[in-house]
Amino acid sequence: MTTKAMKAVNKITGGRLTLGKAIKAIRLCNGHEKQSEFAKLLSVSPSYLSDLEHDRKEVSPKKAAEFARILKQSEEQFIRLALQDLLFRQGIPYHVELSKAA
Repeated sequence: MTTKAMKAVNKITGGRLTLGKAIKAIRLCNGHEKQSEFAKLLSVSPSYLSDLEHDRKEVSPKKAAEFARILKQSEEQFIRLALQDLLFRQGIPYHVELSKAA
């Protein structure tokens, strides 16, 4: 995602984009008002999904990739967001960029 796109997303979300905010946006855009329905799709509990959407849960890169596949989204973006969230929670001021290994 470009810097310009990230600034636009930050403006819409009221802050930095997290994996949880991205998943919530996808859920709502796909017409899933109830978290319970969407949680079943992701094979997680509704309480886990709620914690994820409110940035109370960390997600491993492996789980992020699984969510991306289920939701037909970019694995790279979901993994990047998961790693970025982990760094942010630890107070480590780095920006994550990914590329596939050769």
